[in-house]
Amino acid sequence: MPTATWNKVAIAKADPDSIEIVEGNVYFPADAVRQEYLRPSETHTVCGWKGTASYYDVVVDGEINRDAAWYYPEPKDAAKQIAGRIAFWRGVRVDG
Repeated sequence: MPTATWNKVAIAKADPDSIEIVEGNVYFPADAVRQEYLRPSETHTVCGWKGTASYYDVVVDGEINRDAAWYYPEPKDAAKQIAGRIAFWRGVRVDG
């Protein structure tokens, strides 16, 4: 089962059939992510084919991993499969 972990806490767990992998990144369904560990960030980036990404800080036990999760609120048509999904980086370990 794909699991995202940071600071020894499982932030997301999903059935393998429910994830999407794009450019080597695992996109978890939003309902598979423990929202209590996410805090909205003001950061945004633009991808030419996916659209504009928004970010979350991952916060576990008072420690903050800035912009360690991202999602595309309105992905372009070429990336519509990642709508409603969240991916991780910056030390968040994804296994499974």
